[in-house]
Amino acid sequence: MRLVRNAGADRLIDLLRPHLKQGYQLDCVTSAFSLFAFAELREGLSAVDRVQMILPTDNDQLGLLGGEADRGTRNRLQSRWLANQCAQWIHDKVDLRRAHTAVPQGAAVLRAPSTAPEQVILGSFALSTEGLGLMPGNPLSLIQASESTVEAAQLAAWFDHQWTSIRPHPEARESFIRALWEIGKHRSPLTLYTLILFHLFGGSDEGLDEERIVKSATGIRNTAVWKKLFKFQRDAVVGAIDKLNRFGGCIIADSVGLGKTFEALAIIKYHELRNDRVLVLVPKRLRDNWALYKANDKRNILAPDRFNYDILNHTDLSRDKGLSGDIDLGHVNWGNYDLVVIDESHNFRNKATHKGKESRYDRLMRRIVKEGVKTRVLMLSATPVNNRLADLRNQIAFVTEGNDSALSEHGISSIEATTRKAQAQFNRWLTLDDAERTPTRLVEMLGFDYFTLLDHLRNLCKSQPHECLIR
Repeated sequence: MRLVRNAGADRLIDLLRPHLKQGYQLDCVTSAFSLFAFAELREGLSAVDRVQMILPTDNDQLGLLGGEADRGTRNRLQSRWLANQCAQWIHDKVDLRRAHTAVPQGAAVLRAPSTAPEQVILGSFALSTEGLGLMPGNPLSLIQASESTVEAAQLAAWFDHQWTSIRPHPEARESFIRALWEIGKHRSPLTLYTLILFHLFGGSDEGLDEERIVKSATGIRNTAVWKKLFKFQRDAVVGAIDKLNRFGGCIIADSVGLGKTFEALAIIKYHELRNDRVLVLVPKRLRDNWALYKANDKRNILAPDRFNYDILNHTDLSRDKGLSGDIDLGHVNWGNYDLVVIDESHNFRNKATHKGKESRYDRLMRRIVKEGVKTRVLMLSATPVNNRLADLRNQIAFVTEGNDSALSEHGISSIEATTRKAQAQFNRWLTLDDAERTPTRLVEMLGFDYFTLLDHLRNLCKSQPHECLIR
């Protein structure tokens, strides 16, 4: 017996192929049976006269659609065709029996037209792409091959004993064929679409469980602002709070008129009920809108909630002294805010620093986000991206405190590289002919990483399934 490395030029598949031809017979025991292994051997398996196969009892254990290493092959979308081809081959050529116990090892006996065994292989392998040596397998696997007809005959006797000890059961083969037909049958586009949605969002209910994220003990559900929200707005609030907790920040990018302010007020109240200190940064022209919800004013429909957040203008970040409302800028403890809400955050899309002087962007990053307590950042903008995808990157930097690799654990190794690549693709898209310059084409070109980045930090209320994905 000799050892088989199952790599390079010494692979199991290279030992099998010379004996898979007309007039020959294959006997095998295997703990797995992959359609992609079948695809590599299909021509030879179709040529042999007869196959005797011993499989585990449970079809689910076979790994018909391969493992992680077969992802690229699965993406060729040939599984249905292969399943149908394999089912026909089983029907025409294979006598199949089911093992009474687990299958601890693999075996392949290759017999000449005279039925004399020519080659026998035993060891830690299965009829999978890894077992055939097409993909890297377990380096501790021990596989041996016969080197003489005497050795082959002795090892073939072991298989013959196993085969005769298993009682034939016609249903075993039929159940395997049905499992293959099930994979190979035609499915309607609606069924495929439903399955895709299930796999994409099947765990969303748990991920956005309202009670788990928005603790009822805070009393948020008894507040005036919570009761004013529509269901889709509450969903947006729950999603935003979840992102704030997990990533430290979120962008609410709802269109104008969908209630970004009320969603933000609910998030603010949730943090206030936890005794967090909150700062709202607003354009000067919008200051009165936010001030109303703090005021003892008949027009304040949220007066029972007694909001206590601080309000400062975007332009106050350029000042070191003076009053902003009733706040003395010379005495503000900038680093003591647990949550900062930036209304119209797209105003901070430019990161340029003025020579010899901090820009508003830099001061916001240094004094509020980086210094002092850990600060969560909630941004509100109907247009977080204006002309460049860097606009989005510069706003995301408030969440990550400027750490380009902050989302590496979530599949984004570099935020800067992801947005730069997406920008290059967007520029290419702009040069396409009118017929090709479609939203669908843009989505394809921008790539998976960019949308992963959006999913982590952007929050759209659920009333907007039609929203442009690059907004």
